[in-house]
Amino acid sequence: MIAQAAGARDGGLPGSVPPAVLSLVVVVLVVGALLGVDRALALRARRRESWRIRRQVTMLALSLVGVIVVVLTLPVEESTEGQLLGLLGIAITAALTLASTTFVGNMMAGLMLRAVDNIRLGCFIQVGEQFGRVTERGLFHVEIQTEDRDLSTLPNMYLVTNPVKVVSASGTIISAQVSLGYDTHHAVIEDLLLEAIGRAGLSDGFVQIVELGDFSVTYRAAGFEPEVKQLLSTRSKLRRAMLDALHGGGVEIVSPTFMNQRPMMQGERVIPRAPARRGAPEKSDGAAPESIMFEKAEEAEKIETLREKRAEAAASIESVKAELKAARDDAERERLGVRLERHERVLEAIEERIATRQAQVNDDRG
Repeated sequence: MIAQAAGARDGGLPGSVPPAVLSLVVVVLVVGALLGVDRALALRARRRESWRIRRQVTMLALSLVGVIVVVLTLPVEESTEGQLLGLLGIAITAALTLASTTFVGNMMAGLMLRAVDNIRLGCFIQVGEQFGRVTERGLFHVEIQTEDRDLSTLPNMYLVTNPVKVVSASGTIISAQVSLGYDTHHAVIEDLLLEAIGRAGLSDGFVQIVELGDFSVTYRAAGFEPEVKQLLSTRSKLRRAMLDALHGGGVEIVSPTFMNQRPMMQGERVIPRAPARRGAPEKSDGAAPESIMFEKAEEAEKIETLREKRAEAAASIESVKAELKAARDDAERERLGVRLERHERVLEAIEERIATRQAQVNDDRG
């Protein structure tokens, strides 16, 4: 095709199409090929989240090659063609230079994050003041869902240039701090805070004295929580339990500069009284608010889990097929055939669940 274009520049080939038409055909073929490759990669990216970055990098490289092919087939003189290629090279170099801190930087940072692979869909992360659950990982950004249910986009450069705190999926330490006066012995405070940690449902609780201030002592109550999906609810539960335990133990929780002009009897303490329940049942916590806050992140994590199960099912199918080829007697082939059908049914069911959940995510985006 390039040779035909070169011949056309020299006066055209007998019986050949005009050079302008030939160039137009090349442009149409290049654009069609790029759209076809992009569509094929998009199907792969729907099935495997890791293919999203591969798709973006591949399309970027193929688009560059397509532009070069189009330039080589233009009906212009060789000198003009060389000038166009030189101009294209200068433009690409200038773009890479100017965008090195943004476009290319984010792309390289995305590849770095993919290599480290410590940020996964559905996990809690905190970068500076940004906190939420990961809903999407791309070549240039990471999307998180905050506790307000809003979506926040973080450039990959921001993630690699700032400390990233990733909450472990196997559990984390939940803690809260409180400042109390010196008039109460620390042993009493520690016992009450340990009681609060137990009420909050945390295990392996401990209490630390964080700071000895001029007017108060700062205590830290902490415990282990294996279920990180209810991280915010557990933090609130711990603080509520600390209030109940300290007030129930007769310990005041007031500011060091607390001042009240009302007359008080000697020894009277400022402790809020619990409201009378009058036989009413205790208030139920209801559904965890995290199920609403991080709805998209929860769905993304489920899709990622299904993709991992799909990969395991596909590997099992390949293993059974290899055993089936090596089988020597009919009984063994029949047994392996049953196993193969079972694994294929499992794979088909997983594919349907992934397609259903992905369609729901796409509808929410729309």
